[in-house]
Amino acid sequence: MSQTVSNSSSSSTGQPSGSAINVNNNTSSTSSSSSSSSSIVNEEKNSVVIKVGMVGDSQIGKTSLMVKYVEGSFDEDYIQTLGVNFMEKTISIRNTEITFSIWDLGGQREFVNMLPLVCNDAVAILFMFDLSRKSTLNSIKEWYRQARGFNKTAIPFLIGTKYDHFAAFSKDEQEEITRQSRRFAKAMRAPLIFCSTSHSINVQKIFKIVLSKAFDLKCTIPEITGSGEPLLIYVDV
Repeated sequence: MSQTVSNSSSSSTGQPSGSAINVNNNTSSTSSSSSSSSSIVNEEKNSVVIKVGMVGDSQIGKTSLMVKYVEGSFDEDYIQTLGVNFMEKTISIRNTEITFSIWDLGGQREFVNMLPLVCNDAVAILFMFDLSRKSTLNSIKEWYRQARGFNKTAIPFLIGTKYDHFAAFSKDEQEEITRQSRRFAKAMRAPLIFCSTSHSINVQKIFKIVLSKAFDLKCTIPEITGSGEPLLIYVDV
């Protein structure tokens, strides 16, 4: 259902009413190559579109996270993203339909020229790294610098993937990577979330928190801050 795209368009922004996250379990998802924007409100249909960009090194699980959230499936076979993937998922909150327009940039450096497609008009940008490969965390600084060159207002999120692999590391290794992740998130003023696509850890919560941050809604998801746990830190960042 994902497609490679080559352009996007901008539009006006809007905000749904409400003060708490209450996502309807009956959701629908689609994928298309139509133009997207950060946040479009259609008053007659009472709908909102939120563009979310995903950036980070190759083979860290960006596409897997997107597919897991949109379609609920996980494929262990790695398929390299060539350029940009684009998928959508629509959920219902009260009387409003929220469509997440998710843009996934291939991690190879030859695709960096397509970064504007992912970042322009995005409400949130997920800066992603593989918890089991420290080098991908070190790369976040450069991804952040480049992405901010195209979008200075998008809400940043620092997302550590493959928590199931990370959990098998020694306590010392886990603590070292966790400390560095916390430092980066603090410098970015970003929520920090560890997730596992294969084990469905924190996948849905990422996008609920994106929604709460984008529209300043109350979010009742408990934070997870303890050592040796899949971190979920988003309050007061």
